[in-house]
Amino acid sequence: MPKSKIQKQEILRNLTERIKKSKSIVFTGFNALGVHDNEELRDKLRQENGEYYVAKKTLLERALKEQGIENLDTKTLDGKLAVIFSYNDEVSPAKVVDNFRKDKEDKIFFLGGILEGKLLSKTEVEALAKLPSKQELLSRLVGSLNAPVSGFVNVLAGNLRGLVTVLKAIEEKK
Repeated sequence: MPKSKIQKQEILRNLTERIKKSKSIVFTGFNALGVHDNEELRDKLRQENGEYYVAKKTLLERALKEQGIENLDTKTLDGKLAVIFSYNDEVSPAKVVDNFRKDKEDKIFFLGGILEGKLLSKTEVEALAKLPSKQELLSRLVGSLNAPVSGFVNVLAGNLRGLVTVLKAIEEKK
């Protein structure tokens, strides 16, 4: 049954609101994705503070235009369209979908995305999915910052160890 004008306006308002709040958006196509798979994906995205939303292409295009993103022609996107909004981490929704589609390759696929107001191609979204998560990057940064300090401590400890070894040798001679 077709939606009324009021229903479409409400959907458009919801989409616009979600686009404003999101840090990144991933567009996915899906074929024969069952209810169980659909709910499983939604749950995984919720855990990462993301949202899976199936929308009509024309309404999505209007909502994007309202937010100043006009280069997307939704008619060029194949199949049914699902939009994944990320509210915390820019990379996490792409990673979740990438992990999810490993065993469901033919059922869900990347179509593109938006990051910092710029459109991303399918290959760019796939590359984004391969990036380490924010937590991994932060832990690597802390490790890199800590490495010189650890090296300095080892150098200082080495001098003390050398002194102790020399004193021990002198003690053994006497």
